Amino acid sequence: MTDPAAPTEHTAPADPYLIISSDCHAGLPTEEYRPYLDRRFHRAFDEFLGRQGARREEMTRLGVRNEAFAAKWFHDNEEGLRGGWDTAQRLKELDGDGVAAEVVFPDADAVDSQTAAPFGVGLGLSGDQDPELGMAGAQAHNRWLAEFVGENPKRHCGVALLPVTAEVDRVVAEIHRAKESGLGALMIPSMWVDKEPYHDRRYEPVWAAAAETGMPLVTHSGAAPRHEYGDHLGIYVSEVTWWPARPLWFLLWSGVFERHPGLKFGVAESGCWWLPNLLWFMDRLYLGAHGGKKLSPFAELKRPPHEYLDRQLFICATNTKRRELAQRYEIGVDNILWGSDFPHPEGTWPDTRAWLKNTFHDIPVTETRRMLGLAAAEVFGFDTEALAPIARRIGPTPADLGQSADQAAVESSWARSREVGRHWLTDHDFPALGVS
Repeated sequence: MTDPAAPTEHTAPADPYLIISSDCHAGLPTEEYRPYLDRRFHRAFDEFLGRQGARREEMTRLGVRNEAFAAKWFHDNEEGLRGGWDTAQRLKELDGDGVAAEVVFPDADAVDSQTAAPFGVGLGLSGDQDPELGMAGAQAHNRWLAEFVGENPKRHCGVALLPVTAEVDRVVAEIHRAKESGLGALMIPSMWVDKEPYHDRRYEPVWAAAAETGMPLVTHSGAAPRHEYGDHLGIYVSEVTWWPARPLWFLLWSGVFERHPGLKFGVAESGCWWLPNLLWFMDRLYLGAHGGKKLSPFAELKRPPHEYLDRQLFICATNTKRRELAQRYEIGVDNILWGSDFPHPEGTWPDTRAWLKNTFHDIPVTETRRMLGLAAAEVFGFDTEALAPIARRIGPTPADLGQSADQAAVESSWARSREVGRHWLTDHDFPALGVS
């Protein structure tokens, strides 16, 4: 893991930030996907479109969609929202936010779902979709997205939709096709529903292909068992970030990261507030804490969970909160990748600069540079030299974020937190053998 305190090459302390959003969204108005969809699925697509209105009505009934908010959101942001599929408008919005580059997930519209990929395989991608329709819809979006990001490839990393629970050979073929088309990452379902869970060895060729192509795997919040919630929106909100995190421990404990050391895996738009306690708990189990002594050894793992986190895992921590930044030494500074969530209303756009100032004003500049862009550049393969002129033109400076010029004092103010770090790995927590 890179030392976050190390100076960045060619970067002076007062230089503008090179900001990369690890979570943005793009997608065509749904009916416009037709040219990208295999013709044999057009009839099924028409039937899907015919059910869109009923789905929006159901969302309103359940309280997921707020009609008054939706009307105001679309009225106030009509021009900027076209950036969900219009490349010229998108660059204008990114520049306005000070964002030099972005990782692009599906579904530009998170209010009315009018930019959903065919057959609902965008952020709702899940194991409950028909395998044929799911793959067809994913490929339609992936074809369009490759064209979209291809217009400005240095500023966009497109995330291909990957219905991983489908026939394995087809899934592997889609990984290679997506890579060749210019896409840079893979979004897999956070829920497998009635299909095989991710510890099943049938997925081994998929993990191997992702590692071979250098395409990070990512889950994203969206899918959830909504039929269980009734009209109790609080239940949905309480769980929606849990589902995309769940595959992490299925992959970890089944040894996927040990068998595929080149595989990168991330969780997007689910925050990172949950990770410190999870990491503490998993490390203690592996290291032989008292509560886990009755368990058999974890034979699939050759190292404690935190080492896999630092080597292969990352969190696209959209709209990172102050509480989460206070936990960054437990999570790992390089494991936190900031995101704006453009153009979703729960994100920071169109007020990103103000959000950044409110959030990062007392964070050391060297660490801020890692979390706002440089860590994402390493995970997703952005060319920082190519992005540097853009960052100099549009990026906010440390002064713009209200960060002190006296960085020695700022570093000193966080020294104790940095020293404590992952406290469960110190002798204070584990006095005998590093465990308790």
